[in-house]
Amino acid sequence: MCGRYTLIAELDELAEEFGLTDVGGLSLPLRYNIAPTQDVPVIRLVDGAKQLDSLRWGLIPAWAKDIEIGNKLINARSETAAEKPSFRSAFKKRRCLIPASGFYEWKKEKGGKQPYYIHRDDEHVLAFAGLWESWAGNEDSGPLETFTILTTDPNELMQTLHNRMPVILERDDYDKWLNSDETDKDAASALLDPFPDGLLTTVPVNKRVNSPRNDDAACLEPPPKDEGEQGMLF
Repeated sequence: MCGRYTLIAELDELAEEFGLTDVGGLSLPLRYNIAPTQDVPVIRLVDGAKQLDSLRWGLIPAWAKDIEIGNKLINARSETAAEKPSFRSAFKKRRCLIPASGFYEWKKEKGGKQPYYIHRDDEHVLAFAGLWESWAGNEDSGPLETFTILTTDPNELMQTLHNRMPVILERDDYDKWLNSDETDKDAASALLDPFPDGLLTTVPVNKRVNSPRNDDAACLEPPPKDEGEQGMLF
């Protein structure tokens, strides 16, 4: 799965990577510990052009009665998303890209679960494949636009940490994924393979990242040698 990630890229870097032509007036704070239910940048097609918008992480289907369902739908299995009631409409009509600098995963080790940070060797921005949805809201909440991150089988590197990993798209596939008018369901599904081995690296990081309240560069620092000291950070 993918339950935490970072976005520490500059706005002009995203504009160049994703072909964004209108980013005037937008702000992009550095995020070191993005967590579910938070509003974060997502790229989608609007009137045929790529647009950077802020959506809530945790997809709420249009038919949902309660906002809480989004807490359970932060990820969608790429193998079944096209058929599942919660995702099939979005898979057909509302695909998106989620820009990220890297993501976290936890591994059971002596002394408890150790967080690891996974990112490209060259520090280049990543693009997770996602789906977005509009929810009309209810008496307790107004309208919301939400998204989920697709997951797939792990590559060789990720097998040491987890049995799933986020779908990371190659740059040449961005438009194919986004353009639901020209890309049929089978062609879209063909883009959702594990990311190639050899392009990612993983490093242990501070357990400060365990708490979503901590969202600063210290989350990426190496684990302190004194585990007792580390335990006081969150």
